[in-house]
Amino acid sequence: MSTFLLEIVTPERKVYAEQVNMVSVKGVGGELGILPNHIPLVTPLKIAPISVKKQGSKDEIIAVNGGFMEVRKDKVVILAESAELPEQIDIDRAKAAKERAEKRLVETKQDNVDFKRAEAALQRALNRISVSGK
Repeated sequence: MSTFLLEIVTPERKVYAEQVNMVSVKGVGGELGILPNHIPLVTPLKIAPISVKKQGSKDEIIAVNGGFMEVRKDKVVILAESAELPEQIDIDRAKAAKERAEKRLVETKQDNVDFKRAEAALQRALNRISVSGK
């Protein structure tokens, strides 16, 4: 089966670089499934887990917190604000961030800017919790 190189890069480091059969992401326009030889495209990504399929192994789930995806014929690059593999996630820290964000959402309903920041923080925390599987 045909493969392509998937790279997930953050400002701090390269999180992932492997040959894969398929990647599924949530773009701002909806969900996308990318297979080898996909037409080139660039799209912004939502805060959501991505799913990576590799021949003969269990699907991998990676927490990606926004960014962009560039698709080329033989390579997909995800430039993420942050990204974490399940084993890198501190579940206690993620749960504490979720609680703080929920508290801020209640406190900042009048201030639209702070509300959006708190909502994004909550989405990031929920994303990390869902990927950790705990």
